[in-house]
Amino acid sequence: MTEFVTVDGGTIAYEVSGAGPLVVLAHGMGDSRDSYRFVVPQLVAAGYRVAAVDLRGCGESSAAWPSWTRTDIAGDLLAVVRHLGGPAVLVGNSISGGAATIAAAQAPDLVDGIVEIAPFTRRQSVDLGGLLRVKRHRSGMTRLGMTAMLGSVKWWHRYLDVAYPGRKPADWDDQLRRNAAMLAEPGRMKALQRMGQTPPTDAGEQLGNVRCPVLIIEGSLDPDWADPRAEATAILAALPAGLGRVEVVEGAGHYPQAQFPEETVALLLPFLKAYSRA
Repeated sequence: MTEFVTVDGGTIAYEVSGAGPLVVLAHGMGDSRDSYRFVVPQLVAAGYRVAAVDLRGCGESSAAWPSWTRTDIAGDLLAVVRHLGGPAVLVGNSISGGAATIAAAQAPDLVDGIVEIAPFTRRQSVDLGGLLRVKRHRSGMTRLGMTAMLGSVKWWHRYLDVAYPGRKPADWDDQLRRNAAMLAEPGRMKALQRMGQTPPTDAGEQLGNVRCPVLIIEGSLDPDWADPRAEATAILAALPAGLGRVEVVEGAGHYPQAQFPEETVALLLPFLKAYSRA
């Protein structure tokens, strides 16, 4: 059942399953809480109360917002945590990985730990050498660029094809249909485009202020970077010493939680057991 929390500017949709320590799951741009459809049942079975959130502009959350920064998204996630009685472990994919960083820095009493999956959490620069050297990176950036320029579902789905390299989810065709239907709703594609234009500098500025444990999960074939492990290592280096660690899911792209859910859950559960509170 979808529930809603009202924040300044609109409403944020989420769905809660299970009982136990709270885990809040947040997806990337152009996606919805459906991204965690294979992960939620496993976390519930392991004894967690799981809240899967639709980011502002996505899923069943309000479509129109004045701003789309990671700081905005962090505020939305903290509103959900407060509403559900926190504290929580925050799990964020892509843009919401950076948002989880900000939330942890701003409200340490509400955040026991953060998991960043393929996160955009620090200032980015164009890697010309990587673009020339790594075909999947060149292809992914080209397709993302066309999506941003044209507002095209067709080009977004071409990006998703390389962002899910090799093995696709069992319901891939249905996933694309659900995603196309969402993006056809007024304001949803604009949300994708606007999120893609927001730099992660606000998240990078907060990395040094994080005080909770951090797990960074990368897919080895993520097209968003020529070297995903190097990106994760750079994020780790900007955190206070000893707080974080990096794990890489071999063969995964930008969405390990949907492409390799068992492997992702196998990394999540020890972290949750160690750091989540009832």
